[in-house]
Amino acid sequence: MKVAGRRPSSRPGPSREVTALRARLAEADETIRAIQSGKVDALVIAGKHGPRVYTLEGAERAYRLLAESMNEGALTLTGRAVVLYANRRFARMVKRPLERILGCSLHRMLSTADQATLRAHLKRAAGSGSRFQVSLRAGDGSQVPAQISVRPLPKSASEGARFVIVVTDMTETRRSQEMLRILSHRLAQAQESERGRVALELTDNITQPLVVILIRLQTLVEKLPAHEWPSRGEVVNLSKLLGETAEEVERISRNLRPGLLKTLGLVAALRAATGEFVKRTGVRIKLACVQLIPPPPAEAKLALYRIFEEALRNVEKHARARHAAVRLTQRRAFAHLAIRDDGIGFDPDHIPARREAGCGLLRMRERAAFLGGVLTITSARGVGTEVKVSIPLSDDGPVTD
Repeated sequence: MKVAGRRPSSRPGPSREVTALRARLAEADETIRAIQSGKVDALVIAGKHGPRVYTLEGAERAYRLLAESMNEGALTLTGRAVVLYANRRFARMVKRPLERILGCSLHRMLSTADQATLRAHLKRAAGSGSRFQVSLRAGDGSQVPAQISVRPLPKSASEGARFVIVVTDMTETRRSQEMLRILSHRLAQAQESERGRVALELTDNITQPLVVILIRLQTLVEKLPAHEWPSRGEVVNLSKLLGETAEEVERISRNLRPGLLKTLGLVAALRAATGEFVKRTGVRIKLACVQLIPPPPAEAKLALYRIFEEALRNVEKHARARHAAVRLTQRRAFAHLAIRDDGIGFDPDHIPARREAGCGLLRMRERAAFLGGVLTITSARGVGTEVKVSIPLSDDGPVTD
């Protein structure tokens, strides 16, 4: 191929530069179409050590047609994460021209932390594949949450092509998850409101009448003559039973609306609930709490208390434990609550959703997640269970502690 020469003194004008740029753009577009149609067998990529040729035998026409019909992004990468092939869905996902993606390193579309994640997973995927989530940097500066599935290519694939990647846009999924989280929080708020109403109804319509009846029975005992000892004993027993019933109704009312939580704070509420739990179940609990400074917001305080309450309910109904430990600590601007028992334990990865315990764990996770917190559960059969939750003491954002 000959290249026309030019005089040293001549200089192309603006029109010639525009014509040359248009020709280069047309050539690049033609190259892209040729790659997608399978007419190109190799790709030349400029690098630090000069141009390098990558053959595209592993990205044959059938693969390209399949990739172009996918609703997910599809990439073929070298071992250094250079993009040898990308479908148009991925280009639309990251809002970049396709010709600027081919030959570009995928690292350029990731944050520093996600670059390290990608390198680690590419190394791990060399054996059997891997899956992880990252945030892609789009061409307009926005961030696209994505799930990446990596699979190694067979050794017989083309030179340089090492991995096939499927990229799933998680934007709608994240939006749906956020909507579900908001709905779950509103449901929890509605439940708290209903609990308060029921607690008030119990106090006004049941506890108070029971107390009045109890007082009248005690008065009746004092008025009975001495020779009516059998009847007097029966009234005394009835008074005792009525008093126990009134106490139980009052306990239910307190659990529905923990008044100590508002008046005396989280630590006092935890101590009172722990004492009542030990008295009722016989499970010995070691409680260690610190005063949180600054005091947590009302929602965070309620979430910590309800998670503690749910964890103890699981200890009572499912753990068969004899001892438990509750620890409330603070590290910087985060409150950390841990509830551990010596019960029979369970497998956290295999809990039927219909089981009450599974629903309780889900409620705890949702309460923590809405406030930007993190809840973890560690358990195994025969070694007990530990529930840990970390919640920020302010409304500044999610836990990064």
